[in-house]
Amino acid sequence: MQFRVSRASAIAVAVLALPLFSVSAFAQIAVSSNDGKSVLVNGVTSASANPVDDTVTVINLGVSPPKVIAELKAPSSVVGPPQNVAVAPDESFALVASNMKLDPADPKKQVPDNRLSVIDLKANPPAVIATLEPGLGPTGTSINRAGTLALVANRNEGTVSIFTISGNKLTSAGKVDFGDPKSGPSSVVFSPDGKMALVTRDGDHRISVLSVDGTNVTDTKRVMTGGFRPYALQISSKGDIAVVGNQGANAGDIMPVNVIDLKGKAPRIVNTVNVGQYVEGLAFSDDGNFLAVISQNGSSVAPSHPFYNDYGLLVVFRVNGTNLTKVGEVKIGKWPQGVAWSRDGKTLLAQSMVDNALAVVSFNGKSLKVTGQIKVKGGPDGIRTAEH
Repeated sequence: MQFRVSRASAIAVAVLALPLFSVSAFAQIAVSSNDGKSVLVNGVTSASANPVDDTVTVINLGVSPPKVIAELKAPSSVVGPPQNVAVAPDESFALVASNMKLDPADPKKQVPDNRLSVIDLKANPPAVIATLEPGLGPTGTSINRAGTLALVANRNEGTVSIFTISGNKLTSAGKVDFGDPKSGPSSVVFSPDGKMALVTRDGDHRISVLSVDGTNVTDTKRVMTGGFRPYALQISSKGDIAVVGNQGANAGDIMPVNVIDLKGKAPRIVNTVNVGQYVEGLAFSDDGNFLAVISQNGSSVAPSHPFYNDYGLLVVFRVNGTNLTKVGEVKIGKWPQGVAWSRDGKTLLAQSMVDNALAVVSFNGKSLKVTGQIKVKGGPDGIRTAEH
């Protein structure tokens, strides 16, 4: 007996036969780390009286609206810049650093953590496949575009850890030591060509320049001084500029974003734009033409503070060389953290710790609009997509 199967039926059968997570092959992956143990109490980051597990949410940012693909348990922390997540260029794995953990001796307190989770994004479902110990208080995490090297800033010991990468396996390859445990290395980012990395140091208000030669990473000893408490950091995909957000003292002062020229004889700060109170996350669009910046806007201080606001801000700037021109802004949730772009530049995700959610924001090149929300378990504290 001969059976005939229509083309449509064959496609339907093939789709049904695919593993659930195979949609990742057609997705743009965004990874959000979520802190389940921290809450904001009268303007102070505190240990929750009813903590839940820290989690990681894997999101398909390549569809509209973005959709959650998976959620799993992994340690994370809101302490540190919202760049404690890094996604491999081929989206095969992600790294999530955890700066703080509950004190085993007193769960009402938090103490520095030392864990870096390696998450297999191709597994069905995604899973933590290794837990490494880069150093005390790991925060900012970066993977070079070749997918061969990772750097992790250890904020509580004044170092940057170096890891070589083979597939999704990481191997320790030493550290860069700034010689001061209180220097507070916070964010670290590779240049697109992988030959340089920048590191913000919010403990001594400096930005360090590292030289990268294969697996050999060294401190050039060159530093830049821009603002008070340089924190989040990003380099444009064009490789011509970097931007640094400054936090200040969260006292109500308007804080700047510094623009670093990378095309001269050596990196140096050449421009500054004002954004809002307490600059937190920032990210370039994939084409490098726009910059998104998160301002906590007084939403993380006590309600009695003279400059308290019950909302954060997402601000977008157009990039023209070393000049940034404000395009628009939109209100988002309180105590906001990181931000990520879709590849086409039409959708952004902006995190809010208080809302336990990510705002879905549309962008048409001229204006921003909140169009939805993705709820997560815990407060979203860091987010990244792959850098190409």
